[in-house]
Amino acid sequence: MQFPRDVIGMRRDLHRFPETAFLEYRTASVVAERLSDLGYTVRAGAEIMCMDDVRGIPSAGDVQAAKEAALQAGASPKWLDKMSDGQTAICGEMRRGDGPVLVLRFDMDALPVHESDAGEHRPANEGFASQCEGRMHACGHDGHTAIGLAVAERLARAEARWNGTLRFIFQPAEEGGRGAQPVVASGLLDDVDIFLASHLGCQLPSGQIALAADGFLWAEKWNVTFSGTAAHAAMCPEEGRNALLAASIAVPGLYALPRDGQSDTRINVGLLHAGRTRNVIADRAYLELELRASAQEGLQRLTEGARRTLEGAALSQGVHVEIDVYGTAISAHSDEGIMKRLEAAVQETHSGTVVRNWPIGGGDDATFMMQRVQDRGGQAGYCLIGADITAPHHASLFDFDETVLENAVNLLTAFVERSA
Repeated sequence: MQFPRDVIGMRRDLHRFPETAFLEYRTASVVAERLSDLGYTVRAGAEIMCMDDVRGIPSAGDVQAAKEAALQAGASPKWLDKMSDGQTAICGEMRRGDGPVLVLRFDMDALPVHESDAGEHRPANEGFASQCEGRMHACGHDGHTAIGLAVAERLARAEARWNGTLRFIFQPAEEGGRGAQPVVASGLLDDVDIFLASHLGCQLPSGQIALAADGFLWAEKWNVTFSGTAAHAAMCPEEGRNALLAASIAVPGLYALPRDGQSDTRINVGLLHAGRTRNVIADRAYLELELRASAQEGLQRLTEGARRTLEGAALSQGVHVEIDVYGTAISAHSDEGIMKRLEAAVQETHSGTVVRNWPIGGGDDATFMMQRVQDRGGQAGYCLIGADITAPHHASLFDFDETVLENAVNLLTAFVERSA
């Protein structure tokens, strides 16, 4: 596979082939191949993921289709064979004498978003837009993966100044809050002294570096199914039990839940499918929604209210409702020691103006990794790398300022060299 070596070229290559949660086979193969070529010991799949409690694992058919598409795009069968059943995490490790165990984490997954083909959208007019209908790197994870590979190359050089154990984790399924926990469950973070995750953009302008992201929201992602009874809509509607109507009652009820005086809260229903045809009482409706809060207790109150709302809507129409907690996210904080190392690295590399804290505006399941490291005595942090964006994260016109990529590589390289 011919894969670029410059960070912008890598980003654009990855942008053309976006892959969603637990199906990042081509991306993971590219990562594993590059890390191996650089001299890292590479582990993949079941070696670093324990999938026992993971929700929403892709079907065997989806996995096979993703593997076949990855092969057609030049992926290595050697690496695909190591990643069964959606286990697409990659870890590259290198050791140099005595020193701390230091981890950098990068996410790889894309979103089920259709990429715009508008003339003002740079990926479209410069020829690197998504080649996969209905999928797009709409959050910058293609940039994150490219940064990770470029930093790995810098630090693999003989002249790189670090000692200890350097570990790169390329994580699947950040979107939806499901990819970090199986990596944590594998024990891969249990011996870590220093951990850092990062994100591009998040409304932070180009030229600024936030030493710590704050405002991580606690979250639950729900899949909700209403099950009713079909019947002829004119001949015998009284014999039907309308799942579509129950869902239609539930959605405004969810948005009407009272505000929380102790916690900022968010709720969004992002998908609603229901019914079969115009003259049949709908016997099934399906919702995908998320609930977020700035405090764990606030999330608990919000989820309790949402359950009552869904169950009440079901009761009103005589249907059954099933709630599947599909993904979760927790809050976390950056350690002061990580922030000080980052600030020194920013000053050394002249990579931007320092901002101490900046709200991430949502969540990231890297917080599970941070928590694990901190619980076992290590230090963890999460920084934001400013990048001007053309549209909000997760929008079809999303793109970011690629000139920040090289600065990000310089910054993270210097962070490692100052820490290990």
